[in-house]
Amino acid sequence: MEKIITKHKEVLLPAAVIMAAVILGGSIIYAAKGGLDVPAGPAQKDASVAGLPVFSITAEDHVRGNPKAPVTIVEFSDLQCPYCSLFHPTLQQALEVYGDQVRWVYKHFPLDSIHPEARSAAEASECVWEQKGDDGFWKFADSIFGNQEGMGSERFREVAREIGADIGQYDLCVSSRKYQAKVEANLQEGIEAGVQGTPGSFVNGVLVSGAVPFEGPKGLKEAIDSSL
Repeated sequence: MEKIITKHKEVLLPAAVIMAAVILGGSIIYAAKGGLDVPAGPAQKDASVAGLPVFSITAEDHVRGNPKAPVTIVEFSDLQCPYCSLFHPTLQQALEVYGDQVRWVYKHFPLDSIHPEARSAAEASECVWEQKGDDGFWKFADSIFGNQEGMGSERFREVAREIGADIGQYDLCVSSRKYQAKVEANLQEGIEAGVQGTPGSFVNGVLVSGAVPFEGPKGLKEAIDSSL
């Protein structure tokens, strides 16, 4: 897990961010941010009853899997984070194993102080989503997490082109920072929910910190099974 880290050394988040997480964390129910709500399903309702964070999942969020699945995994992630890259296949495995029982919701949590390209990558992914929908967004995320070498505007533009985005429209979207507010809103939502590093995931509202393995004690499978 990156609580703002170097490759081998963990470094704590700035005190102000930790304080914000402490003050704003806990039982939080979010109102919709616009767009059409994706069905909450029993997972979100049960979390509310248990006093856990409940996230508003709208048409502007990126969802993989059955929208009405009994288990919702909300992942706060950073496209330049190496631990997020390691965890990405674990979440893909969860969808393969559990099928319609799990949905995966991706939210941005760029760690600007150690990942200078994370926020621009997040905004670029949204510009692809604008044209190509969730299918395009997930192709972008899969490509970046699959190879995090050469992170930067040229790489993002290349991936967008490969996905089939209109590059003129994409360039205008990126240069205007059209989705700056959306990315920042995701970040603040994560801080309010208690995320202190990446990847930070919530399985039916229960925080699972770091790139945990799929199998084994405290693994993702254990967290999912306990929610079924």
